[in-house]
Amino acid sequence: MNDDKRTTVVLVEDNDVMRTLLRGILRAEKDYEVIGEARNGEAGVEMIKRLRPDLVCLDVMMPIKTGLDVLREIRPECAATRVVMVTGNTSKENVEEAIQNGACAFIVKPFRAATVLATLENVRKRTNLPAQ
Repeated sequence: MNDDKRTTVVLVEDNDVMRTLLRGILRAEKDYEVIGEARNGEAGVEMIKRLRPDLVCLDVMMPIKTGLDVLREIRPECAATRVVMVTGNTSKENVEEAIQNGACAFIVKPFRAATVLATLENVRKRTNLPAQ
């Protein structure tokens, strides 16, 4: 975890447009610092374990490893990292499995900047993540 006041974030999203949108939304805010991005679940696991971000925005459906696979894999080593699932599929099964494996919240695609920021701010307040 970081010692300054900004919440560090890793984006794990296979869709370049969605990842770019998320990056732009977060970089425009003083409270967030995007410290890494991955295009698939396998790269995401490695990056999350190496960088230990405060928060991860994690796509559910990705190549190589799904977001649910990533969530299960990182949880033992990165229990303090908060995970927000990003998905266009909010099936009951996906939501339940993600929550059981430690997800804090969901952002539903297509999303708006205000929705993303409100969701992340809610997670920060509930879990005492850094804020300025």
